[in-house]
Amino acid sequence: MSILKWGWGLVVHNFWWRVLALALAITIWAMVASEPELSMFATVPLEYRNLPDDIEMSSPASETVTLELRGPSAELRGLGDSRSPAVVLDMADATPGVRTYSIEDQSVRLARGVRLVRAIPSEVRFDFDRRLTRTIPVKVRFTDAPAGYKVTDYSVAPDQMTIAGPSRHVERVVSALTDPVAVSSVAGTSVFRVSAFLDDAYVRFQSSPDVVVTVTVKKNLR
Repeated sequence: MSILKWGWGLVVHNFWWRVLALALAITIWAMVASEPELSMFATVPLEYRNLPDDIEMSSPASETVTLELRGPSAELRGLGDSRSPAVVLDMADATPGVRTYSIEDQSVRLARGVRLVRAIPSEVRFDFDRRLTRTIPVKVRFTDAPAGYKVTDYSVAPDQMTIAGPSRHVERVVSALTDPVAVSSVAGTSVFRVSAFLDDAYVRFQSSPDVVVTVTVKKNLR
């Protein structure tokens, strides 16, 4: 008899709270089940993860993908909040060369109840290359000296800089160029702080691009 009383006690303990929770669950389910299903297009960011440290992208890549989505209207209306969809590609197996990734269900992050109909484009292609670092000289550029004067001496510090990027791009860089040093109003020795730059957008400096140029301008005695 004591076992029966103990079992009955478990049933009736918080009985009405249990009934209320069940009623709420049924109500929510009914609301979701009766909610109209809609379709929409959403332009979402293209994200990636696990790209190996020694691999870099060496060509322009897509930044966004358009997704056709279908699901409950409430979920679709809430796509602007923390449930925003995104395409996330796993690039752990990336190696040098061209690689195509298909945009499928497993690569799309969606809110619960929303499903992917199609992606436009359905595939994205990347060109990968090994990362290369290299030291190159710094080349100074000057504006024209004033009439009757000329640059007789100059130095730049540092005179070499280390760059990094996809190997095919890094190998084509001959030197880093400074912003033009304005010597049009210089007579004697002056010091300028300018920035160096690289013509290839895929190549970057490993340290600050700022350099110090010391210039001596003297009167042309010829």
